[in-house]
Parts: sequence; structure tokens; C-alpha cells
Amino acid sequence: MSLPTGYAKHRNLTHVFPSLAASLGATSENTLNLPSARSAVLLLVDGLGLEQLQRHSAHAPFLRGVMKRQTPAQTEMSSVYPSTTAAGLSSLGTGLGPGEHGLVGYDVYDPQRGVVINQLGGWDERTDPTNWQPQPTIFDTLNAQRDAGDHGIEPIAVSLPAFEESALTRAALRGPRFIGQSDLAKRFNQAAYEAQRPGALIYLYVNELDKIGHAWGPGSGQWLEVLEELDSLIRRLSRKLPTGTLAAVTGDHGMIEVKQEDRIDFSAHGELIEHIAHTAGEPRMVQLHFAPDATADQRAASKTAWQKRFGGRAWIATRDEAIAAGWFGDVTERVRPRIGDLIVSGYEPIALYDARRAAPNSFSMVGHHGAPTPAEVRVPWVIFNTP
Repeated sequence: MSLPTGYAKHRNLTHVFPSLAASLGATSENTLNLPSARSAVLLLVDGLGLEQLQRHSAHAPFLRGVMKRQTPAQTEMSSVYPSTTAAGLSSLGTGLGPGEHGLVGYDVYDPQRGVVINQLGGWDERTDPTNWQPQPTIFDTLNAQRDAGDHGIEPIAVSLPAFEESALTRAALRGPRFIGQSDLAKRFNQAAYEAQRPGALIYLYVNELDKIGHAWGPGSGQWLEVLEELDSLIRRLSRKLPTGTLAAVTGDHGMIEVKQEDRIDFSAHGELIEHIAHTAGEPRMVQLHFAPDATADQRAASKTAWQKRFGGRAWIATRDEAIAAGWFGDVTERVRPRIGDLIVSGYEPIALYDARRAAPNSFSMVGHHGAPTPAEVRVPWVIFNTP
């Protein structure tokens, strides 16, 4: 199967915060054509894909009602490739594609140190998040503009306390005034309270749906219960917001279910890891880095071996082929060597693990994402409160 082209460039997560800021009076690009507002709330539901929301909209009656008033084009937003939290949230926070901000997967190879770094929870003290991702975030820029008297916008993050000083926050989401709330309902209440102030730009983060989706699968009974709770909380939030508030919900990626027999340890096949020095990425988009001394013939043989075993179930591309297809957006020379020399990404519902690195319990994960399939890349854009 031919490689899919890159994620939608005209309407994706990089456009969200610049457009919201523009609605509050900043001079940023209003790609989403949002109306002027007094304050704004972005609800980011980790793991909420458009296809899953549409399929199970009976369990989200409030959002279903709002979506009926929007056109299909207005309701669709694109995540980025890979369709994973580290890449998606970093694009949201910086306004840059993965090829520019550099968080190009769940596990990413650091070519300077020759190690693989988990972008969510596996950072070590030798990796400075602000050096790993040195570009200013949108929140940094808004704060500098406010200090210069350009506008009165105050970015505010309402999230889980554990994320206040996380490496991912410091790399790609730094800048907002942070308010930590462990309780889900209290997070929504806090967002409603903060929205009373003119100029408030609130980033409300929810990870409960993603956690349940990984454990039980999207569409499972447990997943539907969380979706129902979120829909109820969104409805109540809409009622509490003051006049003039713009509020929208989106996701960082969708999710698919992978059956147990399709969660595969590729490291059990010697020909697939021969001449490979490092494995990175995620089970839905594996990124393989060749040993420095691997010859051109050995690299070609490795690609052929992967094509023989998984070519009927996955896209298999070299780094150059994936970049040429637009998978990572524009790619800087700083980021280029972080991307795998060879990339294997399932178009069928498979998950490919390196059991030498993966925790044994990771094979029990039902819900997966990371590949450039519509179910994983398409996310909702639902404006549930208008000024």
C-alpha cells in the first residue's frame, strides 16, 4: 500500500491556540476563523478521536447536539504524525509540527547521546527539556506580548498536579499560570471560575478517557462511562461560563483496538533487528535506527525483511520517504536524525513491540494509537460555547 500523505496542513492542532489567542485580541493568525471573545477555554480530551465520538455519540448527547449544528468540515480537526500524545500536545503548545519541535514520538532517539528517551515519563536529568525543545511556546509569546502591553491575555493551564513540572510541560507547554486539580469535576469547576476574568485563555486538560481506552479499548463499557461523564461535565461547564466566552473541545489523537494476537514482539525475529542499534517510536509507529556501521546493502536487506513479514499489514518507509510524504511536517536539521532510519506503521490494527525494551504488562494494552490512519489522526473540533 502506498504511503499516505501527511496530516492536514490547513486545519490541525498547530492552529488551535493561535486562533484562540486571536479571538482574544492577539495579532496571531486566526486560521480557524474564531469570533472575538471575552475569554476562551480549550478542553483537550486526551485520546478523544472524531471517529470514536461519532460512533458513540449516543453516549454524549450534549456534544452530539452541538455537532449537529456544525458542518462536518467544521467538526473535524487533524492531529499530527505520529498520532501520539507527546507529538500532539507539543504541536498544540508550540504551534509547530513534530519535525520542528522535535518530539517525534513516544520514545525518541537522541543522536547526540545515543540513547532513547521516553517523551512522557522517561526523561533523565541529563536531558534539559528547554534544550530538547528550545522554540518558544505560544504561551511564552503571549506572556511576552502581555508584558509589553500588546494585550491583556493570560494563559492558564488547569491540569493534573503531576504535570506542573513534568518534562513535557517544560519542553512544549511552558508558560501558563498552572492550577493543579486531581479531581476531574474540580478541574472543570476551576476552568469555569478562571473564565470569569476577561482575557483568560484556559487550557483544560483531561487524561481519564485515554487511560481507560488503553486499558479496556475505545468503545468498551468502561470507556463509554467516562465519555458519558465528560459529556455531562461539558454541559455543566457551558452553563457556568460567562457571556462572551468561547469554549471548544478537541483531542490529541484517536484510538483503535488491537486484539491480543495482534500485539506482536518483533524482536523475536532476528532478521528484523539485525543491524538495528536502537528501537524507538511506539507500537503503532515503530522507528528503527541502524547501527552506524550498517552498510547500504544491510539497510536495504532490513527493509526487505520487514516488508516480507509485515508489508501486508503496515506501511514501511525510510526516513527520507516518510519526510517526503509529509509525515512530520517541515523537518529541521536539528530534528531530522531523531526520526527513525526505517519506520514501520500499521494500517491494519496491529501493535509491534520490542520486548527487550517494553515492559511485560504493555502487551496487555488494548487501545493503541500512533499510526497515520483516520481513526487515529482525526480529532473533533466542537465549539460548545460561543460569545
